[in-house]
Amino acid sequence: MQLNENTRKLAIEIIVNLVNIKNLMYEHILKPAGVKKEQFARLRSLKNPEGKPLTKREIGILLLDESKNQIEEKKFIKSLIELAAKWNRFHLADNEYSARAIVQKAREELNTIEIMEANEAQLLEEEKKREILRVEELKRKVRQDRKKEIYERSKLLLLMFDEMATKEKNPQRKGYLLEELTNMLFQLYDIALLESFRRNNGGEQIDGAFKLDGWHYLVEMKWTNQLTDMSQLDSLYGKVSRSGKQTMGLFISINGWSQNVIPLMKQHPDKTIFLMDGFDLRVVLAGEIDLIEILHKKIAKFNLLAEPFVGAKELI
Repeated sequence: MQLNENTRKLAIEIIVNLVNIKNLMYEHILKPAGVKKEQFARLRSLKNPEGKPLTKREIGILLLDESKNQIEEKKFIKSLIELAAKWNRFHLADNEYSARAIVQKAREELNTIEIMEANEAQLLEEEKKREILRVEELKRKVRQDRKKEIYERSKLLLLMFDEMATKEKNPQRKGYLLEELTNMLFQLYDIALLESFRRNNGGEQIDGAFKLDGWHYLVEMKWTNQLTDMSQLDSLYGKVSRSGKQTMGLFISINGWSQNVIPLMKQHPDKTIFLMDGFDLRVVLAGEIDLIEILHKKIAKFNLLAEPFVGAKELI
């Protein structure tokens, strides 16, 4: 609501004309409009330049001037106009006809104010909707750019992965390069993957670790010509059991595992480790599935169905 000079003048006329006696004016007009008793008492004690008590008009002008800000002034004036629009105590006025004219003006002004406020509210709502659309469009663009960035950088990691698979013969170096590639992949998805470290006074080697959805995951990685067997899984089970309660394990075996591994894992009392193989990793690098998505789906299958390994073919 934008105030104009006529609206302010109407507020003053309401204070001046509806009630003749000042004390009654406070009780019936100013007090319902939010004026504190102390403020009114202070204004009543003031003198004008002629040394006389302030008139109702002078009190009204000071009340508007003393409003702390435009919002407070608008609220005060609107309260006066709303009160006047419903006014029916014409016997309190010095001039009933003047009071009735002021009430009619107040009703017309209130109608104008309500229309203006409705229009302003509609404009504000439309602006909010436009802002929501702008924000959503910005988020969509950020997601698109992020997706494109992940895709482009994943292609480079895929080339690195394929080159490792075809050219690298040294198993030890292959394992080191796998750790490096996995670390770069997780960083690409803003998942902080701790590189290989030792714990328990150097007595325990951890290939990697990351945090997802409040859980910590210890990571074991193998890229050997031999299939991973249960003895290697037992090592990771031990590391997880020596960790905090909110810790699980992820075993990445590029060439897979022997046929007895999964049945033995299902029999294991600690359901704390799930599996990824080379195909899972390659599918992520190829951009066919999001890393976080495949981790979420694997963890869900593991927790709900007790399946330590569900391949990417079934999850895409």
